[in-house]
Amino acid sequence: MIFDLGKFAGNTALIAENETLTYEDLKIRSEEISGAAGGRCLIFLFCKNSVASVAGYVGFINRKIVPLMIDAGLDLDLVKNLLELYCPKYLWLPEDLRENYSAYEKIYERDGYNLLATNAETFALNEKLALLMTTSGSTGSPKFVRQSYENILANTKSIVEYLQIGESERSITNLPMNYVYGLSIINTHIFSGGSIVLTEKTLFQKEFWQALKNNSVTNLNGVPYTFEMLQRLRFFRMDLPALKFITQAGGKLDPETHLKFAEYSAKTGKKFFVMYGAAEATARMGYLPAEKSLEKIGCMGIAIPGGKFELTEGGELIYYGDNVSLGYAESGADLILGDERNKRLETGDLAKIDADGYYTIVGRKKNVW
Repeated sequence: MIFDLGKFAGNTALIAENETLTYEDLKIRSEEISGAAGGRCLIFLFCKNSVASVAGYVGFINRKIVPLMIDAGLDLDLVKNLLELYCPKYLWLPEDLRENYSAYEKIYERDGYNLLATNAETFALNEKLALLMTTSGSTGSPKFVRQSYENILANTKSIVEYLQIGESERSITNLPMNYVYGLSIINTHIFSGGSIVLTEKTLFQKEFWQALKNNSVTNLNGVPYTFEMLQRLRFFRMDLPALKFITQAGGKLDPETHLKFAEYSAKTGKKFFVMYGAAEATARMGYLPAEKSLEKIGCMGIAIPGGKFELTEGGELIYYGDNVSLGYAESGADLILGDERNKRLETGDLAKIDADGYYTIVGRKKNVW
């Protein structure tokens, strides 16, 4: 079991617009949802930043049910293609999508979500398989990354260690949970007994900032685009006393923006972490320690705890670690496959290393599959 919810029973776990769940509440809710699905099987989880979506995910992982994570807003034709390819036993989806799948029987409902039984002839699942995530940047692609329980646990523990995430940390969902970066934030906070403010609001809506301030959010996370938007929104002028650290991943941040956020963090006593990762490595592979953020502008950093980098003669970055995923799946027939990577990932990125052992991504290898 990855998430020991009973360990933090009285702590606040999820804060939504209309309700707040303790870890005991989340335990009961997640066990009820996953219990309705029975034993080990494949389930399509239509993701939203909501209580039902997160509680379903936590329950499925703990009960060894394998979720395939897709955006609840994904085009219907693309979803139907995935249904034909992967043949899940169940769908866990928002009530307002129910009519799109009227042929399926509803067997359970909770918090605005429905559990639908497909009655499909399902595929066998490898015992290590825990989760199916889209590759970086893909939407309706049939190619998913096969992540194991070991992958999730190793990467979660590593991120918790270098970001020092504990019970007092509180994040907010400005990233989707079907995206590895967004999901890693949920994983690390639930694993550590911290709390998550759930919202579907965007950075451009005042309700987002009200939720962030009113709930004393301690960390904010974003992709390069997020940091462009934060500057337009005059983030540096905001009064955010509860905010302790900021993280960036999902692509290389331009040096000028990196410098601005590093300077802001140094001036305000906050920490700024630049990070590097991929779905193929569960989430994170590298990070730039906050104390180096001003000294190493444009740099990706060092390997996460438990991981290791090396460069090939051609300059390609190779990563080794327990968080390297099992491989890809392109249909349900691939779900029985075992570990095809043996904890070694060819990233396809070209990098250089400085005299202090810090890596910078300088390009992309051609013809990366």
